[in-house]
Amino acid sequence: MADVRLQAGEHLDDLQNGYFIIQAAEGFRYGIDAVLLSAFARVKEGENVLDMGTGTGILPILLAAKTRGRSFTGLEIQEKSADMARRRAAYNHLEESIRIVRGDIKEASALFGPASFDVVVSNPPYMTGSHGLVNPSEAKAIARHELLCTLEDLARETARVLTARGRFYLIHRPFRLAEIIRVLSAYRLEPKRMRLVYPFTDREPNLVLLEACKNGNARITVEKPLIVYEKPGVYTEEIREIYGDGR
Repeated sequence: MADVRLQAGEHLDDLQNGYFIIQAAEGFRYGIDAVLLSAFARVKEGENVLDMGTGTGILPILLAAKTRGRSFTGLEIQEKSADMARRRAAYNHLEESIRIVRGDIKEASALFGPASFDVVVSNPPYMTGSHGLVNPSEAKAIARHELLCTLEDLARETARVLTARGRFYLIHRPFRLAEIIRVLSAYRLEPKRMRLVYPFTDREPNLVLLEACKNGNARITVEKPLIVYEKPGVYTEEIREIYGDGR
């Protein structure tokens, strides 16, 4: 492990894949969303990946563990989150494959240039300014509400930085699905694969995973539902396999 000092209120979490992450008691903690997105995304050997709004950098680490991509770049506007993301990569000796850039999603194409990534992934804020109560913690509010960028900002910049047939992987809320498909299609990001995530078999879906292809044809595959829990507190076999730790 690299000699990276933990700050007050921080501890290490074992990802059960050979990597550890620095976790803060306060601020936004990663959840199952990032784990599901990393399992859903398909990164081929030698591809360059951009995580739009990387937060504290969990997705680049998970993708580095699961795939043979060449490089993983995380774009994050909040300096405190970006700093933790850099330290997480350094702790796991991933500085050569993971790069964290502090910057605005709305300026991604200016920062990186057009057609600079084969794959873009994002676990963006799910709520608009009019949806729900905004968390008093600035870091959590920015992570959960579209305060600094919108879905359209994300789609526009994704389309610009992707290569001609590049792929975009997104996790979001089903109640915005019609809007998501409309916005993606407007920027020639054609939805190609979709999977709905259900907390239990008898509940409505609460997450949706989407793959879109830049300049793709209008044809989508809807995969079988992903069920998270067999019963309260007990993951399904598929979720346990995704985590890879037999929990």
